[in-house]
Amino acid sequence: MQETTRLAGLIQERIGDILDQHRNELAALGADAAPLLDEAKRFLTGGKRFRAQFAILGYRSVRELDIIDDVHGPAAPVLDAACALEFFHAAALIHDDIIDRSDTRRGRPSVHRVFAELHGGHRWAGDPEHFGIAGAILLGDLLQSWADELMQRACAAAISPGAAQAARAHFNRMRSEVAVGQYLDVLEEQQIEFAAHDEQLERSTRVLVYKSAKYSVEAPLLIGAALAGADEEQEQALRDYGLPIGVAFQLRDDLLGVFGDASITGKPAGDDLVEGKRTVLVTLARENLPGTQRRIFDDLLGNDLEPEQVAILQRTIRESGAVDRVEQMIARNVERAISSLEHSPTRRDASEALTRLADRAARREF
Repeated sequence: MQETTRLAGLIQERIGDILDQHRNELAALGADAAPLLDEAKRFLTGGKRFRAQFAILGYRSVRELDIIDDVHGPAAPVLDAACALEFFHAAALIHDDIIDRSDTRRGRPSVHRVFAELHGGHRWAGDPEHFGIAGAILLGDLLQSWADELMQRACAAAISPGAAQAARAHFNRMRSEVAVGQYLDVLEEQQIEFAAHDEQLERSTRVLVYKSAKYSVEAPLLIGAALAGADEEQEQALRDYGLPIGVAFQLRDDLLGVFGDASITGKPAGDDLVEGKRTVLVTLARENLPGTQRRIFDDLLGNDLEPEQVAILQRTIRESGAVDRVEQMIARNVERAISSLEHSPTRRDASEALTRLADRAARREF
């Protein structure tokens, strides 16, 4: 735990330095740009830095690395890649909040709300909501651009051209899969009716895998490992670990999106129900509901719900047995991932760290 905390602090310090460097480079644009840069720093402050840590562990799975004591030598490329992943993640969250019309993120106003309030506070001309969305889109785009610059710098300092090419390919694939996965998520919410159960479960699982699971764990591991010169056997071992942990991570998020404590998640309780998310949890809950109860459930899902209605849906999901089934799925995926490390070609110290991080990533509290 101490090593994890120190590493998160190191990543935060490096992110702060990168943001300060960009602010200095953009100083000629004047004071009007300050709110955009201030919001970048606010949004990139804090967090568990899971993706950055998985990238570093991917590197350590292949090659020895003392990341705490030597941040300017061999550690520099993977630290840049780790920060690139955090910048990309921040951009994805900003855009996700626009798509989902979410007013909060981590217990604070979401970025588009911050810019809307800035507009209102200055009594500028035009529509505050439009300005808020425009500002958030542009900040997300800016962070995406900075993520790409960091990844390019990481690849330029990789141990070989082949390592650089592999790391860049993993990063590019991750970005494409997240964007298409997000589109599939939006598309699901537009469907008038749920598909038949087996088809709906497959669709919900596909969104889970490509919108979140792969990019939360598998892709960071592969990017870090590639920078260290991983071969195909080593990459496959990390896939065998990374995908099930990513699935467990997102299944936990789905539970938190319905039952999470707002003081912990930073989102209102039942937020996924209001947004009409067709998650694996929701799909499993509907499976055994009687016809009338299922119709009521479907009619409520995705509407502007009163607290009492949120409570009704939460109770229905619990009584359906879906929560227990998802918890079992999480446990099976964690067990599968940890078991894959037993005969893995990954270095032992990295395998031990991956085992510890698997538990932290998949067992967050409600």
